[in-house]
Amino acid sequence: MDPLNIALTVVGGLVLIVGLLSSPLDRSWLSTPLFAFLIGVALGPHGLAALDPMVWGDGKRLLEETARLTLGISLMGIALRLPPSYPFVHWRALLVLLGIAMPAMYLISSLLTYWVMGLPLLMALLVGGTVCATDPVVASSIVTGGVAKENLPDDYRHLLSAESGANDGLAFPLVLLPILLLSLPAGDAWLDWFGRVWLWEIAGGTLIGIALGWMAGRALQWSETRGFLDQPSFLSITLALTLLVLGLGELLGTNSILGVFAAGLAFDQEVGGKERGEEDNVQEAVNILLTMPVFVLFGLIAPWSEWQALGLQGGLLALLVLLLRRLPVILLLRPLLPELRDWPVTLIMGWFGPIGVSALYYATLVSSRTGYDLAWTVGTLIVLASMIAHGTTATPLAQRYGRWLRRHRSEAR
Repeated sequence: MDPLNIALTVVGGLVLIVGLLSSPLDRSWLSTPLFAFLIGVALGPHGLAALDPMVWGDGKRLLEETARLTLGISLMGIALRLPPSYPFVHWRALLVLLGIAMPAMYLISSLLTYWVMGLPLLMALLVGGTVCATDPVVASSIVTGGVAKENLPDDYRHLLSAESGANDGLAFPLVLLPILLLSLPAGDAWLDWFGRVWLWEIAGGTLIGIALGWMAGRALQWSETRGFLDQPSFLSITLALTLLVLGLGELLGTNSILGVFAAGLAFDQEVGGKERGEEDNVQEAVNILLTMPVFVLFGLIAPWSEWQALGLQGGLLALLVLLLRRLPVILLLRPLLPELRDWPVTLIMGWFGPIGVSALYYATLVSSRTGYDLAWTVGTLIVLASMIAHGTTATPLAQRYGRWLRRHRSEAR
């Protein structure tokens, strides 16, 4: 029981510290995910050796399920945080980001891996699929909190939130394609990819999420109208809906991550944009509570020896992915994205495409389904690089843009 109690102490203490120092941390270079990761490293086998997740069972399997739960809670929070009807009003921009930008980031990351690491193409595609999605958990550091709200335009924050909410689930087919091609004859693999993955796991998961979200919203209205709610809690309803979609989606063999985001959007449409005073603050608090464990766990099981074995090639690949995976794509697509109304915010959008919990989830999924650990090793190294690069630049970039915008407006007067 000692490891469990140590883990509870660490997570509880970290959440307490983050809660008490939320404003200074929000304005500092040290992001919450990076802070949690460093604590995990300090307490793990490569630090004080106070916690060893390997004695708890399969560390990667534990990380996979923790990441899935964290993504579910985060995606529900994003869906509820977006303005009503946002995906329907800004569908063109989302179509560009999801239909053009994400596949481009997938191919760029894969080709960089193929070139730098000298891997077979299908193995490189596994790495590219793992890191192509924009992570909603790490992205929250630049779309929520006082610094973001004070300095960054709402259009940008909502667009990044909606993109990161949708592409986590839509990255699943990109990850599955090389897995299928490695395990099945080419004809069977493509048939399975189009028939099962897209039609059932993606489309079916989305429809199931929409149906559950709509029913939950209707049920909440019905219960409130009849006075059946003694102490109404928006948080308890949305948390229960998240767990329901995650569990049922997996039981039915669909993509439960995308289903949660769809359920949150459908629920939010059905409740009619009512005032929910606790929504933002409590959802963000729950997000912090679940963000800490997944990154502490990542710090505990980080594959340091495997990273070291990659040598300079690993560091070069991580650097090139951060520089070339997203920024050139966003710059080229800027004419199709009216929400990016000036060049500074376009550069921020291009730079800030963090790689985090979703990549951890897909890296562990690839490892468990294929037995190839190279996608895990390379993918997690890129996650670490992203946590450092994006975590330390989020606040300074937001503050710098805010100063530029205020000066630009004062000069225009």
